[in-house]
Amino acid sequence: MKQKVKKYFYISLFVLLGIIVNLIVHAGLELTIIELLMRDFERFSLGLSWETWFVIHDVGTAVLLVVFAALGFWQGRYWWRRIYEEKSSPS
Repeated sequence: MKQKVKKYFYISLFVLLGIIVNLIVHAGLELTIIELLMRDFERFSLGLSWETWFVIHDVGTAVLLVVFAALGFWQGRYWWRRIYEEKSSPS
């Protein structure tokens, strides 16, 4: 039972790490895109309105969150097996 709780906690921390990395990536993308749009909206807007860019932002936020949380979950499971479940073979 204790090992199972430890495993869930370990994987949950990796999911949290994925969400934190998501925030950093999201901020970098958002700052870059907004800077370009503010510099020359006609050139960098791709013919889209501000309202459309807000929709793109909302959808992109949700997609990035799901992708990075899933990546964190996958990495947590991978490293749990690698560190705690695989038996080292004698060299």
